[in-house]
Parts: sequence; C-alpha cells; structure tokens
Amino acid sequence: MAHDHHAHTAPADGTATTHRVRIRALQLALVANGLFFVVQLAAGIVFGSLALIADSAHMASDVVALAIAIFAQVLITRPPSTRNTYGMLRAEVLAAQANAVVLVLVSGWVCYAAVQRLSNPEPIDGLGVLIVGALGLLVNAGSAWGIARAAGANLNLRGAFLHLASDAVGSIGVVVAGAVVLTTGADWVDPVMSILISILVLFAAWQLLRDSTRVLLEGVPKGLDVAAVERSLVTAAGVEAVHHLHVWSIGSETPALSAHVVLAGELTLHQAQTRGEQLKAELAEQFGIEHATLELECHSCDDDEHDPGTRRRTVTL
Repeated sequence: MAHDHHAHTAPADGTATTHRVRIRALQLALVANGLFFVVQLAAGIVFGSLALIADSAHMASDVVALAIAIFAQVLITRPPSTRNTYGMLRAEVLAAQANAVVLVLVSGWVCYAAVQRLSNPEPIDGLGVLIVGALGLLVNAGSAWGIARAAGANLNLRGAFLHLASDAVGSIGVVVAGAVVLTTGADWVDPVMSILISILVLFAAWQLLRDSTRVLLEGVPKGLDVAAVERSLVTAAGVEAVHHLHVWSIGSETPALSAHVVLAGELTLHQAQTRGEQLKAELAEQFGIEHATLELECHSCDDDEHDPGTRRRTVTL
C-alpha cells in the first residue's frame, strides 16, 4: 500500500485577499453597529419604545456576533500544524453556532418583555421611534449588504449576515410601529411588532444552527448529491465499482471525500496513481471537492510482475 501525503489547506477561495476583504467588511459593520447600538438604546429609553429597546438588544447581539466572527475569521487563516492538521477551519462553524444561540436567547427575552408590555401598555413617542428606526434600517441594511458581498458560502459570515439582516427587518418593524402609533395612537402595536420581529429572528437562527450542526456532525454538505458523486465515479472510464463512499465538510467551504475505487484491468502502480489523480481532478471540477482521498483497488497495482498469485492490491491517494 502506498500513500500520497498532501497538505490540508484552506479552501480554494480562502486566499489572503478574500480573508482581508471579509475581515474588513466585518470590522466596518462592527463599528457602525456598535455606535448605533448606543444611540438606539438611549432613544428607546427616552421615547418609551419596547420595539426600539428590542431592536437595540438585537443590535447588541450583532456587536457580539461580529466580534466573534472577526475572531473566527482570524483563526481559520492559521496554517495546519502537527496539533491541528486541518488548521482551524471549523472555528467559523463554531462561531456560527454561537451566533445562532445568541439570536435565540435575545429573541426569547424580547418576546417575554413584549408579552409583559401588552398586559401593561405604556405611551411611546411615535415620531422619535420612526426616525430612529429609519436610521437603524440604513445602518443594518448597509452592513448586511457589505457582508453579503464578501460572505460566499462561509457559515461564519452567513451568521453575521443573518444577525444584520434580521435587525434590518426589525428596523422596518420599528418604522411601521412608529408610523402607526404616530397616526393612530395605538401603543399596543409596538410590543406586537416586537414579537413578530423575534419570530423572524428565531427562524433565521434555527436555519443557521441546523446548517452549522450538519458540518460538526460531518453530514453531507448542503447542495451536494452523494448519489450523483457515486454515479460520476462508477461511470468513469476504467472504474469497476465504488464502495465505502463518505462525503463531509471540514469547514463550511471545504467539502471532503473518501472512497474505495475498484479499477479495471491489470495496472502498474504508476498507472493506478495516474488514474486516481484523474478521478480526483474530475471530482474537483464537477462537484468542487478538492480534498479527496481515494483508496484504489485493482488486481495487480504493482510495477513488477513477480507475484502473480496476488488477487488485489491497493494504493491510497
């Protein structure tokens, strides 16, 4: 059995330039949201708006989420080592999970506070809520747009984006609540809108938690059809059969595969290795799987013919 040892590197799009762009987008969003959090919280207290306070709580979770995302983004740039042979690619997945949990906790608190407010409604300043909500919408939408441009399939940035996007939706709710209170005086709209905002946030958090957990449990990457991968290998020229096929993710942007591939014919070791490299290139081209380990099996994967009694040899690539 021969082994072709190759380095475990970052994903193809994980270049230094990509990481710099992502960190820059996160840093800008962190500064903008950190400053506006203070403004929004103060305005919520002054104007007596639970919707504004709820949105500021989401904004606070955004600040925490963005800080976690930046830290995780720095960690995944670290090269592989003898202790972490894959590097720290799953740091971004753990950050995504942490952000999802924060979203759930904040949304639960907002729902509880909103129910209490429904029982004991308080007057709010509709105009002030409307103005601050509109400003918050600009900050959140702008930050979400910047991160969306850099995110790609990165779960870490997706988590940060969901925080900001849900806050943008929350800001729309705040604007609506402020407009309704300003025109009708219906103060109950404020806590009701807070509950609706929280439900939307919980839905986004559940999706993020589900996808990050899939990576940690080494499930099949989202959008990748294992049956199609197996068909591609089985129908490739010179392949008799495929078994022990496993597909998972090292990180959200790094799908990996291992499989036993039975090659047809009497091949030399060199021929088997060449065919294995061709199969790996096809996997990368068709499915984006650039990290593949194939254990090739054939009747005589050896350069010499001195052992005719051997029925099957293996070579791992």
